[in-house]
Amino acid sequence: MKDENCIFCRIANGDIPSRTIYEDDHFRVILDNGPATRGHALILPKEHYKDLSEIPEETAAEAMIVAKKVSALLVKKLHADGLNLVQNNGETAGQTVKHFHIHLIPRYENDGQHILWNPTHPTDEELDSVLKDIKG
Repeated sequence: MKDENCIFCRIANGDIPSRTIYEDDHFRVILDNGPATRGHALILPKEHYKDLSEIPEETAAEAMIVAKKVSALLVKKLHADGLNLVQNNGETAGQTVKHFHIHLIPRYENDGQHILWNPTHPTDEELDSVLKDIKG
C-alpha cells in the first residue's frame, strides 16, 4: 500500500525527483537532502510502513540486504572510514517522517558528527529486572 500524502512514498515511487543511487522493485535509495556527512543516503521502501513495527519481516530482511550492498558501495566509492546505519522509530527517537527508512551515514575521520549515547551503569539487579520485564 502506498500513501499519497507521504512524501517518502512519493519519492520512493518516482513521483518526486530524487538523487537515486540504487533502485529495485521494492526500494529506492536516495541521497539525503540534509546530509550528516558526504554520501548520507536513505533507504526507502516503495510501500508505506509507518515504522519498524509495521514492516513485514521479509521486507525488513530485504532492507538489510540493500543496506549491505549500498553501504559497501558508499564506503568504497567515497573512501569512507566507516559507516553508521541508523533507523529511528517514533518522535522521541528522532523519526521525523512517518515512513520506515534507514539512514546510511558514511563516516570520515574528523567529520564532526557524533552518533553516540551516554552509557549508564545499571546494577546487576537492575539489569535482571529489565530482563524479567522483557521475558515476562
